[in-house]
Amino acid sequence: MKKERNKNNDKLFPSGENADRQKGQKLKVCGMKYPDNILEIAALQPDYMGFIFYEKSSRFFNDKLPNLPGSIKKVGVFVNASAETIIKKLSDYQLQAIQLHGEESVEFCNALKTKITQTFPSKHIEIIKVFSVGEHFNFEQLKAFEHCCDYFLFDTKGALPGGNGYTFDWNLLRAYPSSKPYFLSGGIGLESMQALEDFKQNPISKYCYSIDVNSKFEKEPGLKNKEKLEQLKKML
Repeated sequence: MKKERNKNNDKLFPSGENADRQKGQKLKVCGMKYPDNILEIAALQPDYMGFIFYEKSSRFFNDKLPNLPGSIKKVGVFVNASAETIIKKLSDYQLQAIQLHGEESVEFCNALKTKITQTFPSKHIEIIKVFSVGEHFNFEQLKAFEHCCDYFLFDTKGALPGGNGYTFDWNLLRAYPSSKPYFLSGGIGLESMQALEDFKQNPISKYCYSIDVNSKFEKEPGLKNKEKLEQLKKML
């Protein structure tokens, strides 16, 4: 488990070229549940907002989605769902991306990509495939998914498919064999900022496309803390 360090936030992001680079970091806020809170967080302009369509999750979304700014990509999060279920949610909620957080096979991802293209020929729906990283994660398995996914997402292996609140050892990404951009997830909070800064200075972060946050920015499951997310936005 990566040990996170707490430092004064004003020391994390120096001025100049490095500060400009930090501003380019994309942000995904996942596990949104309540319409009023969704609008509140949308005002902060994250790049992605995730909605979990997995009934066993405490963040299960089963409500009317309010209108969001076009700059925010809506992500549907699924765990071993059928292609038909995913297609229906894409249509019902006008999603721009899907996140596959289960044990979806390469064959399933390929077939799903084809079905999505056929169903929505004028749109590009991003496919994010999640991998839960433990101490002995085999990165070689990623290669087979490169052609059927737009992004990978690395989360911490835990008891739940996501939202466990723990950070995996980012040094494991030294073994990353791909040039596919990825989302970095798993227990990232304000107390992770120094560790995240150290990570960004390391060549292993080259293909890190976005930070994905969830449980560490909540008042309760699904209800995000706007003040904490405002602080995070200023740091990225």
